[in-house]
Amino acid sequence: MAWRGCIVRWVKEDFIFQTSQRSRLFPCHQQKCGFRKVAKRAESKKEAEQAEMLHKRELNPQMEPPTPHHPGRSFGRLVKPLVFTVGFTGCSFGAAAIWQYESLKYRVQSYFNEVRADWLDKLRPQKHGDLRKQVNQWWNSLSEGQRSVTGIIVANALVFCCWRIPVLQHAMVKYFTSDPASKALCWPMLLSTFSHYSLLHMAANMYVLWSFSSSIVNLMGREQFMAVYLSAGVISTFVSYVCKTATGRLGPSLGASGAIMTVLAAVCTKMPEAKLAVIFLPIYTFSAGNALKAIVALDTTGLIMGWRFFDHAAHLGGALFGMWYILYGHELIWKNREPLVKLWHNFRTRGPGTGGSGSL
Repeated sequence: MAWRGCIVRWVKEDFIFQTSQRSRLFPCHQQKCGFRKVAKRAESKKEAEQAEMLHKRELNPQMEPPTPHHPGRSFGRLVKPLVFTVGFTGCSFGAAAIWQYESLKYRVQSYFNEVRADWLDKLRPQKHGDLRKQVNQWWNSLSEGQRSVTGIIVANALVFCCWRIPVLQHAMVKYFTSDPASKALCWPMLLSTFSHYSLLHMAANMYVLWSFSSSIVNLMGREQFMAVYLSAGVISTFVSYVCKTATGRLGPSLGASGAIMTVLAAVCTKMPEAKLAVIFLPIYTFSAGNALKAIVALDTTGLIMGWRFFDHAAHLGGALFGMWYILYGHELIWKNREPLVKLWHNFRTRGPGTGGSGSL
């Protein structure tokens, strides 16, 4: 730190000054060969003290203030996050394609079992006050999109509670905040998407996600939505890494805003004429297309002006990914999943008597 050298010099000179004062108040009398040394005159004594101070300064030169240490801004540190972003995004969409295949297969196989279970449930006497049944009724009353984001909301709530445990503070800062200057670079890109330190921040993000859940899941399906959401969290964090490294404004970030911006941008791009409203001002409505333009303009301004309250780079990265995916990514990625699904189908149906072949 720049002020450290000044304090060291000030303390050292003060110590020398105090030592010289002590030598005046308490003159040191040394004995040599049994004879007492004759006291010197005041003038010679002052000259001796000044010579002693000069001698000490020559032996102990003044310390120069150390230059402040800043984390490296090398773009070479972003190679691993880039590889992680590409690999995680590919794995997310691959796993989503396999998940969709297994879900369809399970629905076909369990169709008659569900019909029989419903028929038997009607014959049995109904229980009143059964907590499990009430929970099932509430769960069945939710839309598919709301059921899909419930797990995300629960995960965010659990991470929020972990922030309140003092023993976990060091691990939370290391793995649940994203910072290009940190030693841990890759996994925080994903984990920070589920991390909120402020209750208001988490409540606002989860409310927006809950509000757009039905639209986005009806648009993409549950499996594709999960792949897009998780990939958006990593991609938006990588964009934040790049901007922080380029501008030198390093610092930790956390929150699901980047991934939620992808959801918001995807819905607004697909349905630009849909009417939206602010929760506190429901009487004022505006189109989804205009809302997206205003949000992008605000985050662009914040990024240029260097506002530090929000991670505007992550917001922009999420919004651009959401628009790109609706316009091009769905055709480029999701509609080309058939070779992977066929490969998985052949692997699942391989066994004795099957011959390793089958049809979708």
